[in-house]
Amino acid sequence: MATKRQGRTFLPPKDFCPLCPTRNSKVITEIPQSSYDIVVFENKFPTFSRNPDKLDFFNNSKNGGNFSYSRMQSRGICEVVCYTQEHDLFLEDMPVKKISNLIRVWQDRYFNLGNKSFVKYVFIFENKGKEIGVTLSHPHGQIYAFPYIPPVVLGELKSSGEFYRKNRKCLHCSIIERELDDKSRVVIKNDYFAAFIPFYAGWPYEVHIYPLRHLGSICELKDREIHSLSKTIKELINGYNKLFSFRMPYVMIMHQRPTDGREHGYYHFHIEFYPPYRTENKLKYMAGCELGAGTFINDTLPEEKAAELRKTLEKKKQ
Repeated sequence: MATKRQGRTFLPPKDFCPLCPTRNSKVITEIPQSSYDIVVFENKFPTFSRNPDKLDFFNNSKNGGNFSYSRMQSRGICEVVCYTQEHDLFLEDMPVKKISNLIRVWQDRYFNLGNKSFVKYVFIFENKGKEIGVTLSHPHGQIYAFPYIPPVVLGELKSSGEFYRKNRKCLHCSIIERELDDKSRVVIKNDYFAAFIPFYAGWPYEVHIYPLRHLGSICELKDREIHSLSKTIKELINGYNKLFSFRMPYVMIMHQRPTDGREHGYYHFHIEFYPPYRTENKLKYMAGCELGAGTFINDTLPEEKAAELRKTLEKKKQ
C-alpha cells in the first residue's frame, strides 16, 4: 500500500515537465541543472521508501480473533532514470552509443542497489505511452529496489530451479535453443542476442530479448554485448513503430538474478517487451479471464506475429 502515490504528477503540459532540465528559475524541475545527459534520482512519489512509516499493528483479538494478515514495512528504494534532457527524444531515437551509456547506468544501479542488505530484487523497467497509463511523457524508466522477490520472478526461479535439478541445464538456454532451431518465432538474431516472440507469449507482439551467453544479470554484460544489446533494443522498438506507423507503447521489463545473497546460477537474464496493441486500432486488454482466473488469452499465433515483425524489420533495412 503506497497511499502517498495518489497525489503524483499527472500528465503536465510540456512547459512544466518535471523531468526536463531547470531552465527557468520560476519553474524548478526535479533536475536542478540547466542541462544533463542521463540522470538518476529517487522518486518523489515512491512505492517503497528508505524509511517507511512504522506498521500500526492492531489488536487481533478485537479484529478477527485468531486471524491476522501478514504485513511488513515497505522498505526499499524507487528511482527514476531520465534517458535524456530532450523531452521528445525516445529510446529508439538515440544513437547506439547513448543507449550503451544508459545500459551502463542500469548496471551501476543494479550493482549499487543490490548490494544493500535490505534489497532482495532490483527491478528495472520502462512504461511508455498513455495506453499503458504513463503519467509523464518525458522519456524515462524506473528502478524499484524490492525488499522481497516479486511473485513473477519467484515463479520463474521455481521453474528454472526445478528444470535445472532435473536436467542439469538452464531452462532459458533450452528455450533459446528451441526457438533458434524452430526459427518461426525469431524476430532478431545476431552474434550475441536473440529476440523472439515466445511460444507462451501472452501479448500478440510480446518479444523477449535473450543473451546467447548464459548470464544472470545485466552487470555481467561485456562491452561488445552492451553494444549489441543497444542495437537490438533500438532495432526492435523501431520495428514496433514501423508496424502500425506510430510509436508503439510498451512495458519493458528486465528479468535478472535476485540480490538476496543466494547463488541462483540457473537463472538467465533477459528483457521482455509487452506492447498492448493487437491490431492497428485495437488494444489487448487484461480482463475477466486474465485478472480473475490468472489465464492469459492470446488472440493471435506467435508465429504469424513474428513473421509480421520480421517483415517490418527487413523493410526498414532496405
